[in-house]
Amino acid sequence: MQGRDSGPTGNAGADGSKFILLDRDGVLNEDLPGSLCRLEDLRMIPGAAQAVALLNAQGFQVLVITNQACVGRGQLSMGTLDAIHAEMERQVQVAGGRIEAWFICAHRSEEKCSCRKPLPGLLLAAQARYGFPMAETWFVGDAGRDIEASIAAGCRPALVLTGKGGKTQLEHPGIPAFADLLAFARSNAGGVQASDRE
Repeated sequence: MQGRDSGPTGNAGADGSKFILLDRDGVLNEDLPGSLCRLEDLRMIPGAAQAVALLNAQGFQVLVITNQACVGRGQLSMGTLDAIHAEMERQVQVAGGRIEAWFICAHRSEEKCSCRKPLPGLLLAAQARYGFPMAETWFVGDAGRDIEASIAAGCRPALVLTGKGGKTQLEHPGIPAFADLLAFARSNAGGVQASDRE
């Protein structure tokens, strides 16, 4: 597991800062068959960069929580992964937003680590670093493993219907669901209730 800053860490949750946790593939960028292993294949989901900027404007710092077993399988180097994330950050910055940090599990599933979602290790590492209250913090994902990790960590799960979200909604019908990350951001995330769904 690695936590990578996109810059200075800023305020910690212990001093009152608010945080939103986001999955990556299917939430910020298009979820490709297999894995995103080349920078040239990166496609941001329309509105995702603007959504991060809107969340920032609402007072949230954004942390990205992502499984990247393609690194452990040798399909992708950490250098290329960093380049992909740098380009994502650039596009978010163009929209007026900022990603505070990345929390990455590069292990293969057979390694039985404690950080690969659906286990809560990455979320617990983020909480340990930034001190935010789990029960008041949203984790937005598109896959069942995101929902399961959120519940295991004690976060508030939310689902976007991009990526794997349509299928996941059928499997987790009680989770607040939104058309995409921008719809979630426009919902005034801090006040979303469990019954508020699109």
